[in-house]
This record gives sequence, structure tokens and C-alpha cells, in this order.
Amino acid sequence: MSQTETPKFERIPRHVAIVMDGNNRWAKRRHLPGVAGHKAGVKAVRKVIEQAARLDVGVLTLFAFSSENWKRPEKEVSALMQLFLHALQKEVKKLHKHNIRLVIMGDVTAFSEPLQEHIQIAQDLTCDNTGLTLVIAANYGGRWDMGDAARKIALDVEAGKLKACDVNEEVFSRYTCLSEFPEPDLCIRTGGELRISNFMLWQLAYTELVFSDALWPDFNETNFWSALEQYNSRTRRFGRTDEQLQEDAKGA
Repeated sequence: MSQTETPKFERIPRHVAIVMDGNNRWAKRRHLPGVAGHKAGVKAVRKVIEQAARLDVGVLTLFAFSSENWKRPEKEVSALMQLFLHALQKEVKKLHKHNIRLVIMGDVTAFSEPLQEHIQIAQDLTCDNTGLTLVIAANYGGRWDMGDAARKIALDVEAGKLKACDVNEEVFSRYTCLSEFPEPDLCIRTGGELRISNFMLWQLAYTELVFSDALWPDFNETNFWSALEQYNSRTRRFGRTDEQLQEDAKGA
């Protein structure tokens, strides 16, 4: 198989989520400033988007900036905001050309007005595209997501739009981010860390987790394919037994 030839997989996840970790360590190993790692990570983003689109993944969610990342050095945060703005200005037309829809997930009100404006422009430009949906999680945290959902539910109960006795898992889920999309089938975390770091805590309940030792700027097509191979090697039970799954397969 040539390096550019995409392998065939029996099952393609409808939704892949990725915690892109390791930019700073990648830069540190090369005696470079942290922002150099983030810039290098943009190339890995392009590769993964291309592969997800080729393989007909429905939704690709990338964890770009967590609600905890504001605690990082001011210089690094400022550089990240500039990089985000530059990426929106430079990359969105390419996404639109390839029929990719862009969705930003998180509390964007904390960003500067120019950044909020470009986020809106990018989402409006691509909103009717029917190919891959690319979700960028920016100023996002899983606890924030669930807290925000609880707040919205409380407001609707207060306004008489919803009865408290009707609130259940299904209703709560409708108030969380990305409720219009399927929950992630596969979550990949790069950088060798074995945790999900407050990412999509509600949505990852039955997601298959794959941890890659590759630092994000080094994450390439082969690493992505390896994660998909691991996903295909697993049996997804959703609380059921193997025998029940076999019976379901017979009846299909």
C-alpha cells in the first residue's frame, strides 16, 4: 500500500473526537517557543480533516482550547488567539470549497469582538455544506457544557416551557452542545496522556477511547488509521452481553 492510499475499514465512526495534546512538548524538545508547536499542530489538523473527509466520517470534533487554558501564560494565550483568528481567515474558504461545515463549540463570548465576528462569518459561510462537519471546541469544558445545560433547563422550567418532572437523560441531552449530532463513537487523545481532561464528559459515556503516544504535530495519517483499526477491533456492547449482540446480528 502506498503512503497516500487510504485503507478500507469495515466500520467508519460517525463521529470522531480528538484531544490534540503535545504541542508544547513538541516545541520544547526542539528548543522552540510554545507557539511554534501550536503552529506545527495546524498541519496535523489539515491531515486529519482530509482523512476524515475521505473516509466519510460524519463529524470530526477537535479540542483546540479548553476553558482551563486561560490559566496558561498570557503571552501563549495571546499567540493562540492570534493563531485561531488567522486560521479562521485563511482556512475557512478551503473548508467551504470542500463542502465542509464548520461549527464552533464553547463559550465564545470570552473571545475578542474581531474573533467572535470571524467565528460567526465562518459558521454562516459553511452552514449549508453537506459533507464533513468540523467542530472546533474553543473555550470549552465538559463541566461547563453540563452546567450550561442545567442553567438553560432551569430557565425553561421557570418560564413554564418545561416541567421539572419531565427532565430526564433524553431531555438533558438536548440542552448540551452538539445535541444535533451523534455522540462520538471514537475519541483519540494524542501526547501519551491517559485522561480526557474535561472533554465532552456527557457525550463520551460509551465512546471508544484510543490513546496515542504521538505528540500532536507528529500525528499523521498512519496514526489516524491505527486508531481506526483499534476501533474496528473492539466490540461495542452498550451494556449488553456478547450473546445478545449475536442474537441481534442473526435477526438483522
